[in-house]
Amino acid sequence: MIRAAPALALLLALAQPALAESREESAAAALAALQQSDARLLAIGWRLAAGNAAYCSDARPAVGLLLQDMAGYAEPEAMRKAAGIAGPIAVQAVAPGSPAHAAGLRANDEIAAIDGTVVAALPAAEEEDWRRLARLHDAIDSSLAADGKVLVTLPGRGDIVLEGVQACPSRFEIIGGDGAAAEGARVVIGRKFVGLSYPEDEFAAAIAHEFAHNLLRHRVWLDQHGRKWRNVRITEREADRMMPWLLANAGYEPGAALRFMRRWGPDHGGGLFRKRTHEGWDERAETIEAEIALVEAVRAPDGSADWSRHFVREVAD
Repeated sequence: MIRAAPALALLLALAQPALAESREESAAAALAALQQSDARLLAIGWRLAAGNAAYCSDARPAVGLLLQDMAGYAEPEAMRKAAGIAGPIAVQAVAPGSPAHAAGLRANDEIAAIDGTVVAALPAAEEEDWRRLARLHDAIDSSLAADGKVLVTLPGRGDIVLEGVQACPSRFEIIGGDGAAAEGARVVIGRKFVGLSYPEDEFAAAIAHEFAHNLLRHRVWLDQHGRKWRNVRITEREADRMMPWLLANAGYEPGAALRFMRRWGPDHGGGLFRKRTHEGWDERAETIEAEIALVEAVRAPDGSADWSRHFVREVAD
């Protein structure tokens, strides 16, 4: 066994609190940064999902709540301390104007139970494992689908009943990477996605593009008809055309879709994923501009645009 010299041992002992403090500060900064991105994404996603509910054939109750599981991080204990909670589950973000926001839920509020099920009693998740969190969100969705309500229990505050409001179904989450994607039930945005730095309405346009893929069930269609480049191009064009409709109903100007493409396109080779499955950015901009004119032609006095009646599909269900 090699022993440290007395002076070195003293230095190491003195350094330990500083190292621990630095680690805790880093964890707190990382959590705050992620929550800021999640909150921005969720706020826009909520506006899109709730604002377009009247035109979604499968709209369902939602509460605008995003949870976090400390097991999803590389250092769960450090992140739990950063959040200031005793258990594994807390609020990650709350959408402004949502039922969760109206109930006073805020980031880092600890969640003790959902519908009476104690979250700490659920099977423990391994580090960087997202599956328990997915099950919790599924449980909330199932409860809302059953009777439009979900019961959440907070330490020190007791039971809070959240009553859902109609929204188009989709979750909105920040993940690793720098891309943006639609997964059928989720819209996921990489934490390094350049659109996060764009003005809100243009970032909303990027989210609307991915959200459109989910609403138009493009993943299912491609599974059935194949992901040949021609098929993918059709679905991408439909998602582009859907952007201004979704933006209008969320309270954004439809023209933000065109501004997004003109900002994004020159630096990204004509597509969100820079593949030949996407048309050139200038072609996409022309398509979006033409669709904006159609949206403006049918908008109601309150600014809404009924895409369930007026949007022309290229992809057959």
